[in-house]
Amino acid sequence: MIYVAKEVSANEGVPAGQPKLRRSDIWKGLVMKAENALPFVPGMAKCNVVSRTPNGLVRDIVFRGEDARERITFHPENKVVFVRESGNVDGFIVNEVLGSDDDLRLRFSFALQLVDAPSDSTQEREFREIMERDYVKAVEATLGAIRKMVADPQYAKQRETVP
Repeated sequence: MIYVAKEVSANEGVPAGQPKLRRSDIWKGLVMKAENALPFVPGMAKCNVVSRTPNGLVRDIVFRGEDARERITFHPENKVVFVRESGNVDGFIVNEVLGSDDDLRLRFSFALQLVDAPSDSTQEREFREIMERDYVKAVEATLGAIRKMVADPQYAKQRETVP
């Protein structure tokens, strides 16, 4: 099994003139990512919601050429948990919003295992390298997509009315 976590500051190094992200901005972005990950996750070619639950959804994806089904559970304003139900990989992924408004952070972590490869095999080590690289990109792409959402005049106008 492969365990990886990547945490980044949401507002560190924000260029002058760009708004700082709020917890609610990040949360809205994570929900959008769960519903349609294509703008957020490099390497994802398909993302279709197949059903909804009171606290989440089930979606079919194609990631790096492989079909999978994920059950997603929302823990509002805190985290989103993705559990692989089918595909060539078993495990789970967690996206968390951490810290206070002054020190917001976004952490992506996962525990994944290739279904047909022995633990610590060459195949699993190669998979780990790819997944680590892809998840670093996913954290950065997610924050970039959320910043783009926040910069949209429609969203910015709505955001101003909410403390």
